[in-house]
Amino acid sequence: MPKSQLLELYAHGLGVIQEARLEFGSGFNVLTGETGAGKTLLLGALDLCLGGDGSTTRAAIAPDMRAAAVFDRNGEREVVLTRESGASGRLRSAVDGASSSAETLRALAHELIVIHGQHDSLTLRSRGEVLRLIDAKGNVSVDALSRAKRDLYEAQRERSSLGGDTEERTRELDFVQFQIDELEGASIRSARELDETLEELTRLTELRDGQASLVEALDYLDADGDVAVLAQFARAISHLPVGESYDDARSSLRNALEQAREAVHDLAALSEPESFDASALKELEDRATVLQALARKYGSLSNALTTLSDLHARQLSLLEATTRTATLGEEIDALTSRVATLADEALRERTTAAESLSAAVAGQLSRVALAHAALRFCVAGNDGSEAQILFTPNPGQPEGPLQALASGGELSRVLLALSLESAHEDVVAVFDEVDAGVGGQVAQQIGECLRELGQHQQVLAVTHLASVAAKADHHFVIEKQIGRDKVGTSVRALSGEERVEEIARMLAGDKITVESRALAQQMLETPR
Repeated sequence: MPKSQLLELYAHGLGVIQEARLEFGSGFNVLTGETGAGKTLLLGALDLCLGGDGSTTRAAIAPDMRAAAVFDRNGEREVVLTRESGASGRLRSAVDGASSSAETLRALAHELIVIHGQHDSLTLRSRGEVLRLIDAKGNVSVDALSRAKRDLYEAQRERSSLGGDTEERTRELDFVQFQIDELEGASIRSARELDETLEELTRLTELRDGQASLVEALDYLDADGDVAVLAQFARAISHLPVGESYDDARSSLRNALEQAREAVHDLAALSEPESFDASALKELEDRATVLQALARKYGSLSNALTTLSDLHARQLSLLEATTRTATLGEEIDALTSRVATLADEALRERTTAAESLSAAVAGQLSRVALAHAALRFCVAGNDGSEAQILFTPNPGQPEGPLQALASGGELSRVLLALSLESAHEDVVAVFDEVDAGVGGQVAQQIGECLRELGQHQQVLAVTHLASVAAKADHHFVIEKQIGRDKVGTSVRALSGEERVEEIARMLAGDKITVESRALAQQMLETPR
């Protein structure tokens, strides 16, 4: 069973179509009717549901236009594509009743249906679709080539992201090492080391600068002899009167004398040579100079320490990059060689497949009234991915791109021949007047081709020829109804005598004869 089927098409407010509903069946469905009855408008409604821009039906769209297409997808669920117009004329899109966009409709339509019109075909316009036909014919798989190309791209991108060439990286490594040596050589102990060094330097400087004054003060306070301040203080205490009334004062003064002597002792210790180291002062001055230079260069010692950490990380990254670059170079060389090998293989397989498909489609051309035409698929490019169809309508004429040289009718019939050789059961195939410009035995052959194609996928065709319509599994007619002040159409499915009457009309025109009815009956009774 085909994976996709168009179950129903609904149209309202589209030109002469006031309201129409068609419920299609599997196999070959045909739509007939007089010229101007609205067959093109129905296909326009379908095109709108598939995300089309409405270019062929724009003038016929009423303010309350609504079109809907209901598909059965894989026999599991229905998909409803809807297009409506508002009072402003703007088209609105919906999928399963939920607001959507025309782009979404087009994406879904690609998986559900393909319309082969006389003047347009996505199948032939897209080189990718032509290539898909060739690959399907030859069972060509380029998965390995795609993976190799992807791996090559990723390897080249990674190498580019590593930055610079080997010489640039070596120069950067040298500079990073120089900065690391400078910072590690400074052996910064902490972010506060400069502050602590300056504080100690200030203290020692004060000691150095106060030595002479300290010696003089000590001599004045507690030197040998009776002139020293403490000696005189002690002597003054000894001259205090004896008596209980003076004992407290005497005790307080003696305590003060002892405290003064202890303070003088502490000062005396600072005046000793061991309390001040000139070499330590010199070391502190040198250290402060180094730390101040680093603080100026990096903003602060904290920033310097952070920079050192960053430099180590960058150094590791550069070393790893150097090693990885060497490895990547080997990988890229190997992948480049693999891509070239797989591309050559794909080109050979696609060339063979294109020749096989060309021969197969050529065998169908006579069945679709193109007996004198020639068609071939050709591939180019290093992997054969540049595909196109070359065509010539008559012997002796130069070939060229199919869409440039084929007329509308020829294009439709080529599409039918292609479909016969590449039936795609995943999608519905729609043919718009594929039988234009032919008749007689050729028309009967085209009808047989469409019936044959309907055995593999659902087929919808618009036709004016009884020979084609008689081959269909399901027949719909669109009829124009002219009233006093308006024109409308109706669409209905035909069976039994109604179908005989429509086939007879297509054979004889408005005046149906006994002969045309009998021929119609005979055509419908012919095994299909």
